[in-house]
Amino acid sequence: MSPTPSLTPPLTLARVGTVLHASGMVTEAELRGTLAAAAGYADEPLNPYGTARALEEFGAAVSVHGDDIDSLGEGYAELLARAARVAGGSVAITGVRLVRGEAGFADGRADVVEFDRDGVRVSVPAEHFADDYLDHIAACEAVARTVHRDDPRTWRSVDFPRDPHATYDSIMVLATPDQAESLRARLGLRIG
Repeated sequence: MSPTPSLTPPLTLARVGTVLHASGMVTEAELRGTLAAAAGYADEPLNPYGTARALEEFGAAVSVHGDDIDSLGEGYAELLARAARVAGGSVAITGVRLVRGEAGFADGRADVVEFDRDGVRVSVPAEHFADDYLDHIAACEAVARTVHRDDPRTWRSVDFPRDPHATYDSIMVLATPDQAESLRARLGLRIG
């Protein structure tokens, strides 16, 4: 007896784009532009992490790098600039800097990520164990501050099954409650 074919189409970059467009998260032009740039792999099956990463490829999400980076200060500044772009520039994020704590990294150095949000200073506590790895909790909290308070969208974490021995980026998607539900129902992502 042959196996029953799956009735659900495989998750591909093209399918992710179609869901994002249908839910109003990307425009027709953004959908077409991304798929044109990814023509060589747009129809390749994605694993759950690849599906979450595809949200960023369409400009609907940002990722907090899970591996080493060149510089903490530059890493946070670049991340917040990307998040502000995804949010449509609804708030001005300037003056991003890392205020380093006094202790060493052995027990976690207590730092602060500071930036101006529409001219108002924001401080986010961060704990670093090395000079080249972001604090994911602090980074995600800082990203959450890059959307205007009148925007119906909020930054939400995207979760997916993980191999306990692998390193993953943290993915944050900017979505309304209905859009988040669409991503859950149609792509199988867990949206926080």
